[in-house]
Amino acid sequence: MRFSEQLEAHAHDRLTGIIAAGQVAPGGAGGADAKALLQVALVNEISVSELAASWVASTPEVDAKLAFARQAGDEAGHFQLVADRLRAHGFDVDGFVPPTANPLFRYLATLDDTVERVAAGLFALESIAYGVNESFIAYCRARGDDETVRLYETIIQPEEREHQQIGRALLDKYATTPEAQARAIAAVDRVLELAAATRAAAAGRLGVACFPGC
Repeated sequence: MRFSEQLEAHAHDRLTGIIAAGQVAPGGAGGADAKALLQVALVNEISVSELAASWVASTPEVDAKLAFARQAGDEAGHFQLVADRLRAHGFDVDGFVPPTANPLFRYLATLDDTVERVAAGLFALESIAYGVNESFIAYCRARGDDETVRLYETIIQPEEREHQQIGRALLDKYATTPEAQARAIAAVDRVLELAAATRAAAAGRLGVACFPGC
């Protein structure tokens, strides 16, 4: 079994818990309005774009460097898509100021090892994003927001999946020793722990747990 498959199995239960916590009940479409939830997406997209961009110059392996560059560009594109949807809802995107980094992104910013960065940023973070975005799509569909559904299904989700696949390939290439694999597992565990706490706190503020990821 490849290491990426082992890591996926290791993370399965905690990842499933995070995704399940944000699933919309059948027929349920109450809670926060689209503007509030899309603002969460706006913050997430710029946060991931900035994080990945900050890793590009200090990552020595060219293929990993380019993976982070691609992630940064794709997430910036997602930011623009979400911003356009928010403008349609009357939100002043030009006046948007990203908040200070939450505990999850403060942790991610401390990583300086390529295996840890790939495991945390391309594998774990994007796995969370893909899963919670699926729940958000269901939420938007239940509310009749077909345009947001279209953007996520046709552009954002396929790119999030590609980021995960790139991360898995890089882990199989570079996490080849017990020490490197232990670092990857520890990074994934920490991301899942912090993401669960961060999303729970945000759900309390928003009054709904079904909001998008990066």
